[in-house]
Amino acid sequence: MGLITSLKTRFRSIFRWFFKKDKMRIGIYGPPNAGKTTLANRILRDWTGDVMGSESEVPHETRRAKLREGVKIEVDGKTLTIDIVDTPGIATKIDFHDFLKFGMSEEEAKRRAKEATEGVIEAIKWLDDLDGVLLVMDSTEDPYTQVNVTIVGNIEARGLPLLIVANKIDLPTASPARIKAAFPQHTVVPISALKGLNIDTLYRTMAEKFG
Repeated sequence: MGLITSLKTRFRSIFRWFFKKDKMRIGIYGPPNAGKTTLANRILRDWTGDVMGSESEVPHETRRAKLREGVKIEVDGKTLTIDIVDTPGIATKIDFHDFLKFGMSEEEAKRRAKEATEGVIEAIKWLDDLDGVLLVMDSTEDPYTQVNVTIVGNIEARGLPLLIVANKIDLPTASPARIKAAFPQHTVVPISALKGLNIDTLYRTMAEKFG
């Protein structure tokens, strides 16, 4: 079974190499509150003047995947056209008690937990319809978690180009180096999606990785 999976992954990579698309569908993934929607909004503001959705400290605020098509990124004379998919936060465990901390009633908290579970399932399904992934991690937290390892494993199994975004470098406890050490096989770009720090480097790396 492992050999078959490996051959499928290799075939997909070769197929993408020979049949490059004019437009790449890129998914923004990561655990809750890593800054996925903040990054999606930063990209859209920089290149379209628009936004993807509302940003919130409440976990799983993005309950359904949101798609924005035809975003053109121009870097160093190159143009990368992408469809952006902002996905719900990935979690291995969702407890309605986590929502009670934000002042919700028990009924509302249970509803939100159900929606969050459905969102995780939807996010995983989207992986089969993508050409690449921006995986957002909070650089103030330990990156070597079950959630991050699970996401990376799912992406690698599909042979998708992966770029890890070490977010929140504007915070004093940020340590992008921990993310690089945890996932040395992948490119890591440290940024602050909120402040726009090092965002130009991210765009250049996206053009190289997905272009």
